[in-house]
Amino acid sequence: MKTPDILSARLLGQRITGAPLDEAADVVRWMGAVQAQDYAGAKWAVALRTRLCTDAEMDAAFDAGEILRTHVMRPTWHFVPPEDIRWMQMLTGPRVDAILAYQYRRLELDAQVLKRSRAAMEKALLGGRQLTRAELGSALARAGIEADGLRLVHIVMRAELEAVLCSGGRRGKQFTYALVDERAPRQRNLDREAALALLTERYFISHGPATLQDYAWWSGLHSADVRAGVDMVKTKLIRDEVEGRVYWMSASLPEVRRPRGRVHLLPNYDEYIVGYTDRSAIFDSVHAEHLDARHNPLFNHTLVSSGRIVGTWMRSLARDSLTVSAKPFESMASAEAKGFRQAAKRFAKFSGAKSLDLSIVL
Repeated sequence: MKTPDILSARLLGQRITGAPLDEAADVVRWMGAVQAQDYAGAKWAVALRTRLCTDAEMDAAFDAGEILRTHVMRPTWHFVPPEDIRWMQMLTGPRVDAILAYQYRRLELDAQVLKRSRAAMEKALLGGRQLTRAELGSALARAGIEADGLRLVHIVMRAELEAVLCSGGRRGKQFTYALVDERAPRQRNLDREAALALLTERYFISHGPATLQDYAWWSGLHSADVRAGVDMVKTKLIRDEVEGRVYWMSASLPEVRRPRGRVHLLPNYDEYIVGYTDRSAIFDSVHAEHLDARHNPLFNHTLVSSGRIVGTWMRSLARDSLTVSAKPFESMASAEAKGFRQAAKRFAKFSGAKSLDLSIVL
């Protein structure tokens, strides 16, 4: 296997190419978790891996609780399957909690304050109520707990890490919180060893070929847990060494064919980019000046051709009219330009647009 084969295999494993999945929940379950700090981008990240969920269908699935959004693993917002939220937090939450310990001390959030806060929020949400973060802050204030700014953010995040709170449905454009026990009553009960095995299997089957370092970054787990997880599931994986690096991937991965000229419009924070600690195979840093001020492809909507980032793109939706603009790093070949048009048409269907305007800006 060579580097282009790795990229092709990742596109296939991540369901960007090959057989798409039927529903949004199927994608989130297949991927293990999908980074979702930008809700709009995360919806497209999930939908492009389906036969094609629309933006409206993604909103409906989220509001119905078919997929949940919570802080988990690094910690960052992720979409997670409802039935898996408890064991995922049990496995990865303590590590995140340790990372946040300094902030807890700085904000004077000791164990007693956090316990009282949890009780106040549970009381406020009991009975299927769903409240915004600001409304939770008001509930905490009524309980005599100071909660605003970063203090409120960390109180709520701690309750997420304990699998007490998760996303509720949206109220207009506002996000709400709900109780995990009420939002996701059917839970999968796993002990820590089984949870580690399942998360490891899901990561390498959906994200492979990937290294142990990639998995450690993605999951936030200690390297010892990463190695132990791979040992548990290595009969379902194959090992390959490319240019001195050891990669693990699904043993049942279909035959990989290099998708020459195939173009994809990926959103910011897409798992194809964020799921790996080393992104040199997909992005040449010489093009960093073409990105935003942070010079990191992770934060940009990326134009991907044959597995590599070849530019960025932007979209603007006004009523039913969608404009998609590509900014390739270099002039696009005719096959790439055609691929861009096809990818943009797919995004237009997702968006529900009735008209589409395209531009390529060098």
